[in-house]
Amino acid sequence: MRGRSGGTRTRWVLRAVPLLAVLLAGCGTDPGTVSGDQDAASRPPAAEHWRPEPGVDWQWQLSGRIDTSVDAPVYDIDGFDQDAKTVAALHAEDRKVICYLSTGAWEDFRPDADAFPASVRGKSNGWEGEWWLDIRRTDVLEPLMEKRIEMCAEKGFDAVEPDNMDGYLNDTGFTLTAAHQLRYNRLIADLAHRHGMAVGLKNDLPQIPELVDDFDFAVNEQCAQYEECEELTPFIDAGKAVLHAEYELPVADFCPESRRLRLSSLLKKYELDAWRKGC
Repeated sequence: MRGRSGGTRTRWVLRAVPLLAVLLAGCGTDPGTVSGDQDAASRPPAAEHWRPEPGVDWQWQLSGRIDTSVDAPVYDIDGFDQDAKTVAALHAEDRKVICYLSTGAWEDFRPDADAFPASVRGKSNGWEGEWWLDIRRTDVLEPLMEKRIEMCAEKGFDAVEPDNMDGYLNDTGFTLTAAHQLRYNRLIADLAHRHGMAVGLKNDLPQIPELVDDFDFAVNEQCAQYEECEELTPFIDAGKAVLHAEYELPVADFCPESRRLRLSSLLKKYELDAWRKGC
């Protein structure tokens, strides 16, 4: 998802719900759910992986031919569209490379789209060809997401940026709770770690206190525009980068605060082509 959907504004409504009610809502029986950590004790230990530090510069490009000439030590590019040769070329320039994947929404244009049954596809997330997924259905989604994450690892990526990780704050067509989202986000983080890669928490600001230990960095859109950047400081305090992009504000309006908070901030266009302005 590129940019904040209208549904994310419902987070302020969600915050008004008492915590007990949110927790109780997550205690029901969900159709076909399998907890992402039920068999954690039987899994092999995660491989060591790269961890980006606060203030690191980065480039985010999800459309067009990848411009490898941008002077940034970290690139975030599309996992399906880019091949192992592109990743290797960036590594040859001493860059770390992040694999963009949508883990919370179904995209009808991906090569594995037919593997997702209609029962797990919900409402549109506001972007053409994308629909929210029923993240309660980990029995269906875990093997599909593991294949995607394994693809990133086989191409040589250093990390994963899983997108659409805040369905519970949006009108998805499913009754998703904060507890469902925590469980699913931790499952995705565990899958990336099992395949030896770092993983970033995309947006989902209300759950940062619960998830900062599970993720290696954060990716945020428009925290300056919505006056939310302070909420990302738990990652900085933990020595983990916050990769941040704005779309509508001039750099003069957000870069001074970004530097104070040690965010890795860019001005980008919504299409996320090669163009960028750094702080």
